[in-house]
Amino acid sequence: MKFNVSSSDLNQGLSAVIGAVPSKATLPILETILFESEEGRLKLTATDLEISIIEYIEADIEEEGAVAIPAKRLLETLRQLPDISVFFEVDTNQNVRFKTDKGNYKLVGEEADEFPAVPDMNKGLTLSTDTKLIQKAIGKTMFAVSTDDLRPAMMGVYFDISATESKFVATDGHRLVRFVNKNLTSEQPLSFIVPDKALNLVSKALDGVNCDLTVSEDHAQFKSDNTIVITRLINEQYPNYESVIPRDNDKQLLIDKNQMLATVRRVSVFSSSTTRQIRLQMGSDKLTIRAEDLDMSSEAKETISCDYASGEMEIGFNAKYLADVLSNVDGEEAAFEFSTPNRAGIVKPAVEEDGEEMLMLVMPVMLNSYA
Repeated sequence: MKFNVSSSDLNQGLSAVIGAVPSKATLPILETILFESEEGRLKLTATDLEISIIEYIEADIEEEGAVAIPAKRLLETLRQLPDISVFFEVDTNQNVRFKTDKGNYKLVGEEADEFPAVPDMNKGLTLSTDTKLIQKAIGKTMFAVSTDDLRPAMMGVYFDISATESKFVATDGHRLVRFVNKNLTSEQPLSFIVPDKALNLVSKALDGVNCDLTVSEDHAQFKSDNTIVITRLINEQYPNYESVIPRDNDKQLLIDKNQMLATVRRVSVFSSSTTRQIRLQMGSDKLTIRAEDLDMSSEAKETISCDYASGEMEIGFNAKYLADVLSNVDGEEAAFEFSTPNRAGIVKPAVEEDGEEMLMLVMPVMLNSYA
């Protein structure tokens, strides 16, 4: 195999796929990136057996072939090079020699046949959408994904795509987010769970305008421009999240999102480091946020104006969870809906974009009694 390639193009390609190379590989071959010539281009593939990333880059292919090259040493070398041409040559013993006008380098590669096969997605159902939609759905839901190994179904984002809309849902039992988009639809209903690690890589790797989402029984593929990310799905039943969303919420609060977020962060400094509990006291057009740490004899209280005309109520939240939710509210104002102090609070943007709906939910915490 022989080819010439720009060091910056190759560096970008390697950076796109390196996320699928495991930091501690169970098999040495997984520490490599597969280089293949295909239709006059260079095809790079990396996998950890759960997630595979493929990147196509332009190259001058002098001799067709394939080889698996140690990923990290190659990438570290290329990162130190200026934007110059690099010539690669692979012999029959898988010795990889590459040279520039600066120097010569040698690595020992692996047989391409030893590299794990990438799942065949040709028989999957493909939906065409745009990359920004996928990236937005990921960005709006990832913060609420669970890290609890005992609840594997919640360790990813639930995609529920119907003929009228698509729902993206994540929950860790303390917070829940449901992002709805009316533009991504499917005549054949689809529901599947994508692991959070894969979605992180999808969000970073995809850089084209359009995105083709292909779903098979066990895998999902995200293809955009020269990049393909394939991931194994979480084969579990997603919990009935709709059942925890309160329906009869007679108390509505409208508030400046940034002002409330800053207040929550300031006041939470004085909360217990164990519980992170803060309390919201709602009265006529005002919200008082309080925290106390009995062990440290510290407390804080701030009152901010809001639009609230319902009866007085006090409810407790974990400050971190509430701050996470507020951080993901688009626009300047957040709309809260409450029913009782022991039921979840609902948070939405006061103004939503056409064709989109965002609902976030925060579970309350039991208030300890202090005046």
